[in-house]
Amino acid sequence: MSHCAGVAESSDDHNASSEEKDCPSPILDTSKDSKSGEDSSSESSSESESDDEEPKPEKTNGELGESSPEEAPTLADEWADEELPADHLSSKLTKIQPHCEHCNVDGKHSEQVTPRLLSRGQFLLKVDMEGIYQCTETGLIFEVNRKVDIKYCVLSWSKYADLVVKPWLVGGPLFDVKCDPACLTSIQFPHSLCLGHLGSNMMFKVFHVKSSGASLEYTVEHSATHVKWNVSSLSPVGPVIQSEETVYHHGAVILYKAIDHDRSLSFRVYVATNNESFIKDISKSVKHSSKKFMKIDKPPVCQKLLQNGKKYKLVSVPEAEITPEEFEFVDGSLLKLKSYIEVYLEQPVEFKLVLTEMDSEEIVWKAKLRECDWAQCDQNRNISKRSTSGNRRRKMSSSLPDEEIYDKRIKQMDSSDGVKTRPRLTDVQLITLAGKLGEEWVKIAIANLKLEMRDIDEIQGKKEDVTICKFRMLKKWQEKEQSNATAQALYNCLKSVVSAEARDVLEGFLQET
Repeated sequence: MSHCAGVAESSDDHNASSEEKDCPSPILDTSKDSKSGEDSSSESSSESESDDEEPKPEKTNGELGESSPEEAPTLADEWADEELPADHLSSKLTKIQPHCEHCNVDGKHSEQVTPRLLSRGQFLLKVDMEGIYQCTETGLIFEVNRKVDIKYCVLSWSKYADLVVKPWLVGGPLFDVKCDPACLTSIQFPHSLCLGHLGSNMMFKVFHVKSSGASLEYTVEHSATHVKWNVSSLSPVGPVIQSEETVYHHGAVILYKAIDHDRSLSFRVYVATNNESFIKDISKSVKHSSKKFMKIDKPPVCQKLLQNGKKYKLVSVPEAEITPEEFEFVDGSLLKLKSYIEVYLEQPVEFKLVLTEMDSEEIVWKAKLRECDWAQCDQNRNISKRSTSGNRRRKMSSSLPDEEIYDKRIKQMDSSDGVKTRPRLTDVQLITLAGKLGEEWVKIAIANLKLEMRDIDEIQGKKEDVTICKFRMLKKWQEKEQSNATAQALYNCLKSVVSAEARDVLEGFLQET
């Protein structure tokens, strides 16, 4: 399956993504029912533990049909708009809206639970009783029949590209779930498709990788957002779809800026399906590039659904060098090389990016980029520090279980009798944290940082981007606390009320000081 025609592919990413070649070639079994009495033990090593230890189990070369027009603003209608809605979704890609106005979303709700983030990208969810629980970080829904600890992580589809065969297409993220299978009745996987346009000529199944090979197992049901599967055994699993009709993808646009000492601006723009496995692959690709990059937090959600074979165009105002300006979209979940668009400006000026569908000229996505968005360019100094601390964490992880590592790290952070005197938090650190805070920042400001309402009114009165408002909130706290405004003090104030990703940033501050 070819990816976006003409879209730049990074050769340095290819070197970092080279895969193991010696693997079995099992036959894809499309007839087994999910209750077919598989071995109940966990049958795989997590990708997050070792990328080279996964079982390699035919090829998904998905073909999508012709598109149908959707209502969306056109480039002519909205070109003059300078501002975007406040971004409450940019803090983490796993929180991207999983549905749109075309989806027929049911009213079923599960209890929302936030897992612990362990080392190597794994999550730990502790459930105390029978029930149905939805992970706030990944969207997975677990139905359990007793108390259980569930450990899970996101895997890469590209490692199993040879096992997904036509006419099956990737339908959503791939996960590795580990727990006592007898405690887990069913799993509902989030999918990245819009089903509002599809009729009855479609089918979901669950792609299940085992030590003996890969199989397709029957699902119980599917909704606008999830695919339900009765657990047979636990190893890499994820949804796939077969459809005789056009498949529509919920899309996301992800931005990275090159970090260097040049005054010019260089960005990578990835146009992706809202598939967490794909998004994780992009992050890995950027991380292993020969250049250093920082992620730019902008609303990632596409206003219009993406379709294979459709042509799209990226435009900049003021004009920038864009390579390529036009491309054909193909879901690249199974591809090892992740394609991107390069945007280059000689001068560091504010600019606007607009992605449009070429046939209709309807706007798919847009964003205004300001100097404050890339003000973290000096972050490369912090990158080397984080790399050093990462080595220390890896040494610790070799001898301790993940949960013990987490608990020990937290105890070390809280071991002092009072707040230690540490260097002042920089603006770079504060704006990084601001980008990870959610919608509850006003409540956090008053309840946890002890700011007054007049402080909030003053900040909001400037009518700035919401991330800048959060940054000013943190600066206001820093001004009031003065010498007490340390990384440890901020961690103590926020650790119990922020997301796992924001807490990770705070822990990074502690490691750096």
